[in-house]
Amino acid sequence: MTLIFLLLVGAAPLLGAPATTATEPGGVALRLAIQLTIAALVPMFFVTLTPFLRISVVLHFLRQALGTQTVPSNQVVIALSAMLTILTISPQVTAIYKDTILPYNAGKLAEEQALIQGGAQMKGYMLPFLGEKEIALMLRVSKTQAPKSPSDLGFPVIAGAYMLSELKNAFKIGVLLYMPFLIIDLIVSAVIVTLGMIQLPPVMVSAPFKILVFVLADGWTVIIDAVMKSLEVAH
Repeated sequence: MTLIFLLLVGAAPLLGAPATTATEPGGVALRLAIQLTIAALVPMFFVTLTPFLRISVVLHFLRQALGTQTVPSNQVVIALSAMLTILTISPQVTAIYKDTILPYNAGKLAEEQALIQGGAQMKGYMLPFLGEKEIALMLRVSKTQAPKSPSDLGFPVIAGAYMLSELKNAFKIGVLLYMPFLIIDLIVSAVIVTLGMIQLPPVMVSAPFKILVFVLADGWTVIIDAVMKSLEVAH
């Protein structure tokens, strides 16, 4: 998401915003190369530095726990994760657009100031989600001394800690999702063994029961609601 902002700022001169720097051909070519590089990296950063990471991992855990293999398909899981992510980060996107991109396009902010201000807003969004262990690990890996306050952390440190924290939280939710379905699998397996139907795969029998329980419990609404609430706790 940060690179989405960078792309908007970088592409502003091409969309009619006032030029701020280099008018020489070499400077224009370099700027265009940077913009194209940023555009290529936007999907990766959308997947890793937004709630998309947590939501998509949880939905994949849910699919595995249900034992439905490819239902819903990867396309549906990705589309649902992207839609929920956009709904979650829309306040931050709106704030960055109003406070940074519009002033930059109007010539009230220099490019460096716009990048610093937009980056600070994104850092402020991600900081509440970071765990202390993840921050310590990233500081140790980058061989960086701990700053006086979390807001002084470098963006690479925050990005790495954010990804690790989101993965940890997603796996915690995944474990909770697996437990009720695991109980159903154990019960079905015990019944099959008791009846002497050893050659009958337990998965074939337990899958319809798991889907039935999931539907009766209105599982999609409950799980999506729980995941979205977990994204609000940090704030």
